[in-house]
Amino acid sequence: MGGASQVSLLFGTAVCSALSIFVYGVRWKTLEDSIKNTIGDTSVSIVILIMIGMLGGAWMISGVVPTLIYYGIQIMSPTFFLVCTCIICSIVSVMTGSSWTTIATIGIALIGIGNALGIPSPLTAGAIISGSYFGDKISPLSDTTTLAASAAGTELFTHIKYMLFTTVPTMTITLVIFLVLGFCYGNGGEVNVSAYTEGLERSFNITLWTLLVPVFTGFLIYKKVPALITLFLSSLAAGVCALALQQDVLLKVVGEEVPSAMHLIKALFITYSTSTAVDTGNAALNDLVSTGGMAGMLNTIWLILCAMCFGGVMVASGMLMSLTSVLLRFIHNTFGLVASTVFTGFLLNVVTSDQYISIILSASMFKDAYRDRGYESRLLSRSSEDGATVTSVLIPWSTCGMTQATVLGVSTMAYLPYCFFNIISPLMSCFMALIGFKIYKKEK
Repeated sequence: MGGASQVSLLFGTAVCSALSIFVYGVRWKTLEDSIKNTIGDTSVSIVILIMIGMLGGAWMISGVVPTLIYYGIQIMSPTFFLVCTCIICSIVSVMTGSSWTTIATIGIALIGIGNALGIPSPLTAGAIISGSYFGDKISPLSDTTTLAASAAGTELFTHIKYMLFTTVPTMTITLVIFLVLGFCYGNGGEVNVSAYTEGLERSFNITLWTLLVPVFTGFLIYKKVPALITLFLSSLAAGVCALALQQDVLLKVVGEEVPSAMHLIKALFITYSTSTAVDTGNAALNDLVSTGGMAGMLNTIWLILCAMCFGGVMVASGMLMSLTSVLLRFIHNTFGLVASTVFTGFLLNVVTSDQYISIILSASMFKDAYRDRGYESRLLSRSSEDGATVTSVLIPWSTCGMTQATVLGVSTMAYLPYCFFNIISPLMSCFMALIGFKIYKKEK
């Protein structure tokens, strides 16, 4: 995140551009236009990232996340924490249709609760991401679900129903794994609970009134308010909550002792825009309640821009289509076709660093192959989503991988082994194709 990946991506972009221009005769204008279009397609995601940074700071300083942690560590059992985390994130993600929103709100609180219960952060992050992407995958409100269906030419609810044949078994296996791991870590967190609760009580005004903010956010989601507006209004609501209930915390942020309207407003803007820290008297808790604000997302945005440059020239040069044409030569049965689609979706995430591009390209590349072999379009839409949507968060330099690592404070490579749903999903899709379960062909 500090620069090495960005430089590597730009060098890759330069090599790809040189080959395209001097070997394949592609005009620079074509490559440049592709870069512009690719970055333009991610512009909304970049603004959402900025808003998530604003939301994270506001929810922390306003006492929303500290209150959730305070009560959560006293209610939730360490043994069943991972299973509960996965289920909670699944439900929230189905309702919101967004894994990003789920992870940026309830996910942050669950990371804190897990730390207090003695659960390793990468393990908690794996449960959060598994549940969030399960909900994102089957929610009719999800943009990736809608995109996969439309790119393959499948009716939305037909696509969702067909995905259940691979998604439900995958989620069942995931929950069983987290249940077993819960018994392994279920006895290690009780000692830490009092230290966390006392530190939170010392530093924040712990009150149930702060939970009006997530209730308000849930109402906006229920009303299907667009994600950008929801994140912005939720941040403003958290700011009002901070001004009303956390004035002492705001004065610490701004370094003042005498409360005044100017000092409080200044502290709130600092919370929104840049990093803040609250001394709780507990080193581990200090790290937990520190925030980065909008500025904390800049490294991620920097990496996204470099990744989009690389993805743009790879698409414009035709190199990705060449790779797919090689794969198609070795496809002789259903398993080969589905496995190639899933692998291509994963490969596109590695190369283009964006799940939306991966879904569109994988569906476009294999559309004729599925049609010529007589398969229904829903097999293509399911295979595209199993390969592209769920694996995007496993790539350190992809938009999803960078975002979730930044928001949760856990590196991609650290949480990757515990994202069981995301790892098993593409394998389950290939397995169902191998045994021929619910594989339909069009009537001639």
